[in-house]
Amino acid sequence: MREAPPESGRNHDALEAALVKMIVCMKQVPMVSELPWDRKTGLLKREAAEGMMNPACKSALEAALRIKEGHGGHITAITMGPPMAAEILHEALSMGADRCLLVSDPRMAGADTMATSAVLARAIETFCSDFDLVLCGCHTSDSETAQVGPQMGEELGISSIASVDDLKLTGRRLRVERVSDHFLETLEMDLPGLVTVTTAHYTPRYIPMAGLQDAFREPSILTAGAHDLGMDEAELGLEGSPTRILEVFSSTAGKQNVVLAGTPRKIVEELFERFDDAIGSVIRKDLKAVK
Repeated sequence: MREAPPESGRNHDALEAALVKMIVCMKQVPMVSELPWDRKTGLLKREAAEGMMNPACKSALEAALRIKEGHGGHITAITMGPPMAAEILHEALSMGADRCLLVSDPRMAGADTMATSAVLARAIETFCSDFDLVLCGCHTSDSETAQVGPQMGEELGISSIASVDDLKLTGRRLRVERVSDHFLETLEMDLPGLVTVTTAHYTPRYIPMAGLQDAFREPSILTAGAHDLGMDEAELGLEGSPTRILEVFSSTAGKQNVVLAGTPRKIVEELFERFDDAIGSVIRKDLKAVK
């Protein structure tokens, strides 16, 4: 066997070191408008609905793919859920992820955000400890808590920035933009780090049907359970979750019609008297001061 020249070997090592090792944490969510909740337990009956990749998670994967295309990199997609959640990992492979990990164990069912972030952080430390950047969706369509990403940052002991609209990588420094309290913020952090990505900028790429079919034939999805992560039952699922759901209900929006009669001047005066606070909050002016 012919050996590569020493200089060539050093260049290869430098190239490997330059690759950005990224992890995209994603979630399978129900593809329904009315989520199937178990009113007795307060838990979502995921097996009763068809699943899809959470939209914000797909935007996070798109952000990772653009970094990979611009800088070179390796993407590991991770999800925690029942065996059926492997579907979104196949979809991630079809989009361009390099490898996937499904964290699945019946004892993890019913986990709140704290238990979920602990499991995902342990999975990263166990299987991808040399990561540079973790990307998550800013929230999920089935719960909207926006907590798992920042909690994972705490679990991993790394810097994190939430609700990022755009990000740019320069060497080992990441610059991000986000809108907070109606202000555009530009922030920087050194890697390793974690960001949660919004759907504002990163529109997921189109996946041809042939590519999706090929991805579902891909056998290289690693599966891990609680024993692989070295976690005991007290850290998992309902037992490891301090959050308790007391009640589940569907909110209803009601409206009331109000008819104002009289001269135009009288109608305007009554309108201000009844609704000046609501109108003022919309136009950002104190109507009493205007009068």
